[in-house]
Amino acid sequence: MAQLTLKGDLFLSRIQEIGKLAHLSLGMCTLTLSASVPALKPAECLGPICPPATPAQYSVFFFGLYLIALGTGGIKPCVSSFGADQFDDTDPQERIKKGSFFNWFYFSINIGSLVSSTFIVWIQDNVGWGLGFSIPALFMGLAIGSFLLGTPLYRFQKPGGSPITRMCQVVVASFRKRNLVVPEDSSLLYETPDKSSAIEGSRKLEHSDELRCLDRAAIVSDAERKTGDYSNMWRLCTVTQVEELKILIRMFPIWATGIVFAAVYAQLSTLFVEQGRMMDTSIGSFNIPPASLSSFDVISVIFWVPVYDRIIVPIARKFTGKERGFSELQRMGIGLFISILCMLAAAVVEIMRLQLARELDLVDKPVAVPLSIFFQIPQFFLFGAAEVFTFIGQLEFFYDQSPDAMRSLCSALALLTTSLGNYLSSFILSIVTYFTTRGGKPGWIPDNLNIGHLHYFFLLLAALSFLNMLVYIVAAKRYKQKKAS
Repeated sequence: MAQLTLKGDLFLSRIQEIGKLAHLSLGMCTLTLSASVPALKPAECLGPICPPATPAQYSVFFFGLYLIALGTGGIKPCVSSFGADQFDDTDPQERIKKGSFFNWFYFSINIGSLVSSTFIVWIQDNVGWGLGFSIPALFMGLAIGSFLLGTPLYRFQKPGGSPITRMCQVVVASFRKRNLVVPEDSSLLYETPDKSSAIEGSRKLEHSDELRCLDRAAIVSDAERKTGDYSNMWRLCTVTQVEELKILIRMFPIWATGIVFAAVYAQLSTLFVEQGRMMDTSIGSFNIPPASLSSFDVISVIFWVPVYDRIIVPIARKFTGKERGFSELQRMGIGLFISILCMLAAAVVEIMRLQLARELDLVDKPVAVPLSIFFQIPQFFLFGAAEVFTFIGQLEFFYDQSPDAMRSLCSALALLTTSLGNYLSSFILSIVTYFTTRGGKPGWIPDNLNIGHLHYFFLLLAALSFLNMLVYIVAAKRYKQKKAS
């Protein structure tokens, strides 16, 4: 994703990147063909025997999936950045509206998620996969057409060249001048005399006193002063270019704390589902699929976004005096705290379930306990609130605090925490399984959860989330805001 997004900050404008990569999501059309055309889909099952797919059928199917992944990796961070580009930072009213944009952007994503996880899934199960894939493909085509029709109305952010190259230039130039002494007067460091930055589409950044070792990249050496040649950026960088790298380094601790939060998020589709399988899923004659309960998280987000934007922000604004009610850092911190409550709620439900299993003598039986699956709703509802604070706060933070010419890249880094959080969740689960199953013990999370201790795992995540929040508080207090001229 980050590699694709570099193009959005590099040679292509964000609208060109969206326009070029959106059509790759026509991979949905490829999936539709693989589920509809007889030659491209596997033969029907004969009783319990299902003929395997041919190599060609596998190729078409996975080609469609990879097209979707490729398109999503390019579109997702560029869309949020491009949408925020439409607001003028110099206008106080538009700055407030930009804060609301991120809220409603995330709201719209969850509306789509709710439709796909309910209506589209029902179509696929009851009508057919061909129609189930063709409906999203149709709406994707309509969305791309609608987006491109608005092209004459958009504000454009000029591409500023490769941010990776600029960062490497700062490192190389500062290393080459490692023996030079950084002047106390920052005005002696090199910067273009013009009002605009040397980086296309970016404002100048004011000098900061942190990471002064990198300032050596902006020292004008005697040889450069004699020749008057300041064009080699591998030897001499502007203050703005140096500050770009400083900003990314300052943002790193904040970014890293999002990984633990994403590890908690991973439980919604993994262990929460396993917990739900061992509970009473019936409502009269109807059985609720445990996996569908994750829809309550989506519904929670849909509920909390309007509440946050229309009620919480105006109230908070009266107390804090901030345009958006809370700063981005405060908003993310509140979400981290709520995620701890979510894990505690899940642990309480599991304790109740295990207690009932002991009372009914079901400990050694891998059967569901007669405790309604609706007891899981609070933990999903809490995490939906945490998402509204933390995930949307991340979008705001990485857009506002990133250098102007690196916004798509920083948005992609924010989304990268979700992937790393899934890896972290798997790693923690593997470590817990290894240590708790030694000596022939069933462990915390055996196949039969009635003899396990799933609540211990939830409490472990709550403890890790608490420690992560403490680290976040320290990092947030030490963080220095970007200063653009």
